[in-house]
Amino acid sequence: MTPPQRPDGGNAAYTQGPIARTMLRTGFAMLAGTLAMSGYNLADAWFIGRLPGAIPLAAMGYTLPVVMLLGCVLRGFASGLMTVAAHAIGAGKLAKTRQLVCSGLLLVVLVSLLLMLLGIFAADRVLGLFGASGEALSLARAYMRIWFFGILTASLSMTGNDMLVTVGDARMASAAMILGMAVNIPLDALFIFGLGPVPAMGIRGAALATVLSQGVGTCFVLFLLHRRHGLLDFRSIVPSRIPAAWRAIVRYAVPAILGMLLMPVGGAILTRITAAFGDAAVAATAAVGRLEHFAFVFPMALGMSLTPMVSQNFGARRFDRIHDCRRFSMRFALAFLGAMSVLYFLLAPALARAFTTDAEVARIMALGLRVVPWGFAAVEIHRYASFFFTGCARPAAAAWLNALRIAGLLLPFSFLALAFRSLPGLFFARLAADLAAGTAGWYLAHRFTTRLR
Repeated sequence: MTPPQRPDGGNAAYTQGPIARTMLRTGFAMLAGTLAMSGYNLADAWFIGRLPGAIPLAAMGYTLPVVMLLGCVLRGFASGLMTVAAHAIGAGKLAKTRQLVCSGLLLVVLVSLLLMLLGIFAADRVLGLFGASGEALSLARAYMRIWFFGILTASLSMTGNDMLVTVGDARMASAAMILGMAVNIPLDALFIFGLGPVPAMGIRGAALATVLSQGVGTCFVLFLLHRRHGLLDFRSIVPSRIPAAWRAIVRYAVPAILGMLLMPVGGAILTRITAAFGDAAVAATAAVGRLEHFAFVFPMALGMSLTPMVSQNFGARRFDRIHDCRRFSMRFALAFLGAMSVLYFLLAPALARAFTTDAEVARIMALGLRVVPWGFAAVEIHRYASFFFTGCARPAAAAWLNALRIAGLLLPFSFLALAFRSLPGLFFARLAADLAAGTAGWYLAHRFTTRLR
């Protein structure tokens, strides 16, 4: 089956060419941007950690759940727009793609403004729910009141980056992320500590630096979408078609939001379960989670191309490519993260000693690093499976698959470990849940793409 001719000048980048090479090229292009986003957050924490006392850093900790929850909502709308736009691009419908992109960005702006108003008026109450009080609450409130004004730039920057990946321009999407970090770091130092006529703003300076750097990134990605890809042209919008475009985006956004919200909610419940085993257990499992992140950096970068690749080929009715994409991506996850599991198992004691000087925390960390990593590949296969269902117009199936891992497996298994008062059982509960979810994801995606083909 030959792909149809594109009127969009090459935006349908994922419907042609070797699948493995296309995905690896996109993954390597996004790797620098993924690392830049991690550096973005680390820079804020590092500079705020230089302020006197522990309260500023604690205040940042109280803002994190709010940022994560709002991020899930914004990411859900970005995912919805990415999917429907990729379907249109794959089908070669440039006018429809422009209508979806422009309508989607208007929807993102409206949702961002609504979240901004809600956040400004409910900041104290929300931060109090997460335990902030006294001076920490005051500092967290001061940070969030500036950060809320940056919701608009954050959402447009995120959505714009996703659209660049959708049209196959991962290199410039990564460049936009790097640009944001490059602007954020000097602004952090300037606004937090002050210099010359610029007063020291403390934690409020970190929020201002974030808003301004995101604004720079937003201007960059919107310029690229307009001039480089011809997708941002509000003159081409047909007002009567906006409601239909919004309904299409929301159809994908809502399941994506619900699936993503399970992660922080499930994480909070697991932290409460782990707390029953003492502070050392909480510290060790948190450290294991941070170390775990590094194993997934490249698979996550590779996975950024999955939803647009599957969606474009679904729109182009290239079901054979979707099947081959599923085979390659899941085999890659198994091989790469299988190797990382062996590495983590062998280096577990050394990693634990490098991370902490507390003997008990190091002992628990080593145990966790020798059990949990054997499920890394299954976690990524499960995540990839949800991308295939989303890209193939089955957003509800993707949401149910995400719910299976957290609500159906991980939490019940963890409560069982708690009932037996077994800390090692908590790690094995995570492993069992990951393996079961990964197996289910592989089987369901395999059956679906095979029948689709």
